[in-house]
Amino acid sequence: MTRLSVPQNERGLIRLYALNMRPEEARFLREPGAVAQLLGLDALDMDHVEVFPVSDLEELGLYGYLTEGCGISEDQLDRAALAAHKGWMLLLRSRAFGEKPVETALPDTVERVGEYREAGTDWSGSPIETASALPHSAPRLSPREARRKARNIGFSLFIVVMALIIGGLTWLIL
Repeated sequence: MTRLSVPQNERGLIRLYALNMRPEEARFLREPGAVAQLLGLDALDMDHVEVFPVSDLEELGLYGYLTEGCGISEDQLDRAALAAHKGWMLLLRSRAFGEKPVETALPDTVERVGEYREAGTDWSGSPIETASALPHSAPRLSPREARRKARNIGFSLFIVVMALIIGGLTWLIL
């Protein structure tokens, strides 16, 4: 019996399972709450759960879907093993569990295919050291210049609005 263990606040992991059941039963899992019930959980975020037949992927295939559609790196995948799956699949992203810990036994109809790490964003970078990146580095306008600029913007907006109103009234009259 396979177990599903999800630590609290898990992110960036995709779990893939083969569904060894009749197509009608697998299709039913698309209904709200059905996957959670199958797994013995209270709830799942269905925005991060996918139930699909491999045949829907057509020439892309399961390998292509995971690499191109889910952003899984090719070095994590076994193309031949994924090509062997022909039935229905269950894909669970970490966010489906709502950052809560989960520990449950999977039914015999759910067979683990693999767990894959999504490619994360590289947030590293060197600090910006140019003068323009410093706070308040833009030249400051004098109060008189700032008022003049604000008046010009306001006057321009007034002209545009009035032109639209006059154009609309003219169109209604004609």
